[in-house]
Formats: sequence, C-alpha cells, structure tokens
Amino acid sequence: MAQAKVLPQYIAGLSAAFGAFCMGASMGWSSPVEKLLTEKNAYGFPISDDQFGWISSLLTLGATVVCIPVGFVIDMIGRRPTMLALIPPYMVGWFLMLFANSVIMLYFGRFILGFCGGAFCVCASMYSTEISTVSTRGTLGSFFQLNTVTGMLYGYIIGGYCSLLTINILCAILPLIFAAVHYFMPESPVYFAMKGREDDAIKSLLWLRGANCDIRNELNEILEETNKSTDEPKVSIWVALRRPITLKGISIAVMLQALQQWTGINAIMFYSTSIFEDVGASLSGRVCTILIGATQVIMTLVATLIIDRAGRRILLLVSAFFMAITTCLMGVYFQMRDSDPNSVASIGWLPITSILVFIIFFSIGFGPGPWLVMAELFTEDVKSVAGSIAGTSNWFSAFLVTKLFPILKNSIGSGPTFWIFCGIAIFGFVYVLIFVPETKGKTINEIQLILSGSKKIIDSETDNDSKKIKH
Repeated sequence: MAQAKVLPQYIAGLSAAFGAFCMGASMGWSSPVEKLLTEKNAYGFPISDDQFGWISSLLTLGATVVCIPVGFVIDMIGRRPTMLALIPPYMVGWFLMLFANSVIMLYFGRFILGFCGGAFCVCASMYSTEISTVSTRGTLGSFFQLNTVTGMLYGYIIGGYCSLLTINILCAILPLIFAAVHYFMPESPVYFAMKGREDDAIKSLLWLRGANCDIRNELNEILEETNKSTDEPKVSIWVALRRPITLKGISIAVMLQALQQWTGINAIMFYSTSIFEDVGASLSGRVCTILIGATQVIMTLVATLIIDRAGRRILLLVSAFFMAITTCLMGVYFQMRDSDPNSVASIGWLPITSILVFIIFFSIGFGPGPWLVMAELFTEDVKSVAGSIAGTSNWFSAFLVTKLFPILKNSIGSGPTFWIFCGIAIFGFVYVLIFVPETKGKTINEIQLILSGSKKIIDSETDNDSKKIKH
C-alpha cells in the first residue's frame, strides 16, 4: 500500500483557509481607506474619526459574537456545510459596503463581514487539523494565519491604488471564489465518524490520503476516539467542559488568543498608515503599510515551513521576547518625539524598523501559534465549543485593542501606549515559559496526558502510545 499523500491535504486545507483570506482582506481594508472616508468623503457623506473607529472595530465585534454559536453549528451540520452556508450573508455584508448611503449601513456591513469571518476562523482551523496527519498538522494549522495575512496584504495593495468602488468589488468577489473551490472538497473524516457515518469517513480519508493508501489503522483510531462516549455514561457538553484537563486547556488557549491581540498587532496593522505618517517617513504611508503586509506574509510562510520542526512553544517564546523589545523601542521613540521633536530627526528609521521586526517575530510565533495550539489541546467531544471560546477571546480582545488604541494614543501619548504593549509581551513570555506545553508531534492522547501532569508516561514513548490517535 502507498503512503499517505500530502498534496490532497494541502489542497483541502488551503481551500478552507481561503475563508481566512476573505477575512484578512476585510481587515486590510481599514488602513488604506481611512483618509478616503474621513477626509475625502468617498461615500458621499461625512465620516468622523470616531465613526471610522467604529467602522474598523465592528468587524472584530461581529467575529466575537459568532465564535461560540458556530462551535455548536459545526457539530450539528458539519464543517464544510457551515463554511459554504456563510457565503450568502458574506455577500450581504459586501452589498451593504458597496451601496452604503449612511454610516449605519457601513456599521451593519462591517459587523456582518466580521460575523462571517469569525465563523470561518473557527471552522477553518478545526477542519485543517482534522484532515491532517500528525506530520502535517502544524503546516496545515498554519494555513489559517498565512491566508489571513495574505488577505490583509491584498487589502493593503488594492486599497492603496484603487478607487473605493473597485476596492469593495475586488473584496466582494472573494467569498464567491471560496465557494467555487471549497464546494469540491471533502467533509472532515472526524465529523463523519462522530455521526456514525463510517462509509463516508472512509471516502473522505481516501480522498485526503490517496486511493491506494491503507487507511485502516487511522480509521480505527478516529473511530476509537470519537466513539469513546459510547462506553461511558453520556454527559452534556457543559459537564465535559468542566473536566479539569479541559479547563486547563481552555485557560491556555484563551490566554494565548488574548495575548496575540493585547501585544498590539491589530493596533499596528489597522493604523499602520497613520503611524508612518506621524513619523514623517520618506516613504508614503501606503507604501510602508504594504511593506509591513508583505513582511508579515513572508514570515508567516516561514513559520508554516518550520513550525513542525522547531515546535510551537519555542517559537512563541522567541516571538514574545522580540515583540517586547520592539514595542519598548517604539515607546522610547514616540516619547522622545513628543518631548522634543528635534531629538528624533535623525532616527526616523527606528519606529519603521521596530515595526518590521515586530511583524517578523509576531508572524513566526504569536501569529499562527495560538490558532494551532487551540486546535490541538482538546478531545473531540469538546473541541468545537472549547475552540470557539478561545476564538471569542481573540476577537473580543481585537475589538478592544482596535477601539482603545487611538483613545490611549490621544490621552496618554503614543510612547506610554506602546510601553503597555511591551509589558503585555513580557507577561506573555513568562506565561508561555511556565504554562504552555509543547504539542509538536504529539497525539491528542499524549497532549491530554501532558495537561494532566503525567509527563513520565509521555517520555517513555511506549509502543502503545504510537498507536493512539493522530488527530
């Protein structure tokens, strides 16, 4: 029998993650159109700075409210049908953005776009880990973040060089492309096994691994894990979520997702154009923003290639360390500038370099890491809802940071604001060092043993361990 093929897994994983590309384009939309909306009245009606702040942040608020409900939906109707069902409301959101004649229409449009994008975040990350083997799980799990940042770069580029109408059209066609591609992908074999549809699980595995691959062992492992509850008294999801191991996993996943946002990434990405213009860089704000987006894409691609070799934990630690240094330097620069503008005349390169270095190390660690670890920590009976809880913490944190950043910048200054991000990055380093386990190359059973504190069992690497679940 032939070995499992990698290409079908990559195709299915990338197609699902294209939903994250759609969300990334919506996120990238904000930065380049800020002046079009607030200064040039591109929609034909005035938009204040405060209103634009809500237009930007309502995207993340929409994502916040959908994460937990979609966790139940994907277990009821499946991962693939849920993602396809998001396309009609996605188009409604862009219809409102295209034909808006009031700020209220923009508010509703952005909220709906965030609602659909947040649902994709839960669905795509779970789907990718469930269709992968242990050896490809890290790479496929990183596709979500890679597509998100690529979508943001797409938004920066078209936003920098196209009219508002063209920008909205080029973003609105993306969900249709997703539907055309993902329609032909298989459902997760794990979902089929959960529903007792063994024949469909076999078909899905053969599509993903290759028609000539021997899938019997993997199928038995999936069935064993998903059907464990048949040998035990049936418990509600709320009881399952209160298991000590599950609560520990949720606490780690929630904290990593919150730290991803509270270290300042969305504040920098959403307002990058205005930050560079504040600096007075020789490059235009839109060029610098595109440079940031390109850097993020390249480094996230690097993370995708190395995350299964280097491990999740070490990349998170390196990421937090350098984010702390760079946000501290940005704080120093802006504090000096606010105290004496002439003192920074010769170091205008410092904030640009610091932001680029911040993006580089965020992209290899705290960019993909929290989403991947979130999808690895939980057993199948709680994965959907537990992952959704963690996703909610991410998007709610993104909403707060996006909304609070300009308020903090105006009230206490840019310097102290970046020092707050620095302190959070330091806390993140310490938290990962003490509490976050390494999940690289571990089966779900091994990860559960680590969370329970049974490290000696993992280190023994018995033959029985090698036969456990690889999903």
